[in-house]
Amino acid sequence: MSTSHISTREEIGRAKVNLTLRVVGRRADGYHDLESIVAFADCADRLTLTPGGELGLRATGPLADACGETSDNLVLKAARLLAEAVPGLKVGAFTLEKVLPVAAGIGGGSADAAAALRLLARLNDLALDDPALVAVALNTGADVPVCLASQACDMTGVGDKLLPLALPALPCVMVNPRVPVATKDVFQALGLRPGQLRVGVSDVLRSPAWPAAGAAIADWIKALARVPNDLEPPALKVQPVIGDVLAALGACAGVQLARMSGSGATCFAIFGNDAEAQAAGRKVTAAHPEWWVHAGTLS
Repeated sequence: MSTSHISTREEIGRAKVNLTLRVVGRRADGYHDLESIVAFADCADRLTLTPGGELGLRATGPLADACGETSDNLVLKAARLLAEAVPGLKVGAFTLEKVLPVAAGIGGGSADAAAALRLLARLNDLALDDPALVAVALNTGADVPVCLASQACDMTGVGDKLLPLALPALPCVMVNPRVPVATKDVFQALGLRPGQLRVGVSDVLRSPAWPAAGAAIADWIKALARVPNDLEPPALKVQPVIGDVLAALGACAGVQLARMSGSGATCFAIFGNDAEAQAAGRKVTAAHPEWWVHAGTLS
């Protein structure tokens, strides 16, 4: 094995999918309080770190051009914030293989930032629950803390409160029409004023108890179907093509639930088995070759 291989470290940034998303309200500071059941897909960006030298980032892969200015990348933002919080932090050169669409509602940039934090934690002997690391994750972006663990959970607050869930592997198809949607535009269309509640106390008290460990896929689909993604209606106003994606997924044989993830435009559909999901992925790809399509599992 070459020495360069020994010194290069690697992590993946799995796509995040919001199976549900309630907007509880908007806080006085402008941030939105959310409750979301989050799962992670088996498609991911890949991030490598070659230790030593100055902090840097190079993007490769099929969607590298969509990453925008390197200086604005969340990988570098997370690394710089951690360097401020941890004196003498060892860094290095990052290489990002970008396969997930950007501004897509699946936390691609947040997953990349979380992967960077895991790599830097390993390089500097920091625990993943180190207070400095946890604080930097939240300061980097609202989705970075959940991506740091990359495991299914009930996420509340501004993304800072995480309750792990025992989610079965859910056969799914994810589709993005390759149209970016800015999260701020969707929240603007939702139109909450600072300090305004959207979900009443009675609504929160009526929220469902999620299935226990070992529950069947059907039990999860039944529970998930009762709780919507509150950002879907405003996102449809911002980018109507989301409706076309949902219609295409809804027309697939065996679909159990079709919904938008995050603030869009990526949508997902859950199926009863892997064969149905794979067949649906092929169908959507054949009908819309210009769309990004992934058939796999959420867990």
